[in-house]
Amino acid sequence: MSIFALSVSDLSKKYGQQQALSHATFEVSFGTVCGFVGPNGSGKTTTMRMLLGLITPTGGNAHVLGEPISHPERYLDRVGAMIEGPAFYPALSGAENLRFLATLGGLATSQIPELLERVGLGERAESKYKTYSLGMKQRLGIAAALLPNPQLLLLDEPTNGLDPAGIQEIRELLRSLADDGTTVFLSSHLLSEIEMISDSLVMLRKGEVVFAGKTQELLLQQQPTILAKSADPKDLPRLLEIAHQAGHEGSVIGEVAHILGPTEWAGTLNRLAFDSGIILIQLEPMLPTLEETFFEMTGEI
Repeated sequence: MSIFALSVSDLSKKYGQQQALSHATFEVSFGTVCGFVGPNGSGKTTTMRMLLGLITPTGGNAHVLGEPISHPERYLDRVGAMIEGPAFYPALSGAENLRFLATLGGLATSQIPELLERVGLGERAESKYKTYSLGMKQRLGIAAALLPNPQLLLLDEPTNGLDPAGIQEIRELLRSLADDGTTVFLSSHLLSEIEMISDSLVMLRKGEVVFAGKTQELLLQQQPTILAKSADPKDLPRLLEIAHQAGHEGSVIGEVAHILGPTEWAGTLNRLAFDSGIILIQLEPMLPTLEETFFEMTGEI
């Protein structure tokens, strides 16, 4: 049995002269949350559709739950997905929509009340879908994806339309699913959420994988910034000069010096500042956020 829920090798998709995905290679371990990020048009949805057997790749190959994507019938009954937004019957209630989908797929309907509670729709189970807000529709889509009790869950922007409390609830839901053994592969433009929940990342830029690996490893590869604040803001230009002489560039934002340098250099900066008569009232090494790293690696602004 494969040790990876997803294994993608040299996967490509071309539409005419347009290369939607180019030689993508990455792996996703079982029981983890993997964030799938990239600018609009970078190939995320195309990749997900190929993994689900909805479109045929131009080149390369991939395996889902150990089975080749050329035979999706071997694994689709173990996969839950919500791609490009959920679609339901407007005149049916949330519960009725799920019962219809379960019956159509030969799945148990007894689990539906529990699923609706789990995604925060228990009190609106019998409300018609057309009365749902965008966030509620997203929640119902996640519930539908969970109907087959999947080993792998593929979600495209699952928190779209949710308020902060709803986003937190879905984050906790997805984390609990992974902790229980379900592999979660999700795309999202909310990079702060991806940073908080994901064990690993696949980052695309113009159809190419620019990073695939553990989230923390990516962040640790980035240049840390040391935030330094003086008791007297007039000291900041001199503090930057001290840093520059030691080979570290920086700038002043507001009344705080942002100096590029490894975390361990913060102590040296403190000593050099003190020797120059500068009293620091703040000294804080910080790694770039995933959002900052994303913008740097993809060229997005």
